[in-house]
Amino acid sequence: MTPASSRLEARASSPLKRRFVMALALLDRTSYYAIIMAMGLMTLLVSAQVFSRYVLSTSIDSADELSRLFFVWAIFLAIPHGIKVGIHVGIDALVSKLPDVVQERLARLMALIGAALMAILFWVSLGAVADKWQELMPTIEITAAIFYIAVLICAGHCCLHLLAQVLRIEPLPSAPPTSEGGARS
Repeated sequence: MTPASSRLEARASSPLKRRFVMALALLDRTSYYAIIMAMGLMTLLVSAQVFSRYVLSTSIDSADELSRLFFVWAIFLAIPHGIKVGIHVGIDALVSKLPDVVQERLARLMALIGAALMAILFWVSLGAVADKWQELMPTIEITAAIFYIAVLICAGHCCLHLLAQVLRIEPLPSAPPTSEGGARS
């Protein structure tokens, strides 16, 4: 058994945790490809709009709205990936002075509070989607709730990653082993 597979197996020791890990990994992979698609479509649309304006002296009516939509979706789908690996702004001047055990417990407590806040955001977003469902976007016949659906998905996905941190399970090995043989936290 390789060190990476033993780390993964140790973090997913029960069948329920293994299913959670596999489902979260599938959600991560799906969201990763959706981000690529949203960024690609946004790039193509903006490029087509520039070409239309400056070469053809015309404009694509829905280009601004659609490019904004693709951008919003890319950003909100990417947030959980940052939470998963700890890429966020944080000031740890005080926390880094605490003993390792206290740091770990504090990190788990903050992840739990974050998960609770994401669950609340999920619930509020569900209401926003329902409220905006009948409203259409100005230039295309799509519900305006599509923007809030991105927030809804983000909140749920973030909540799952934060719960994985609370339970000390990860969907994938978080980093290659360090020189000391442990994983990066």
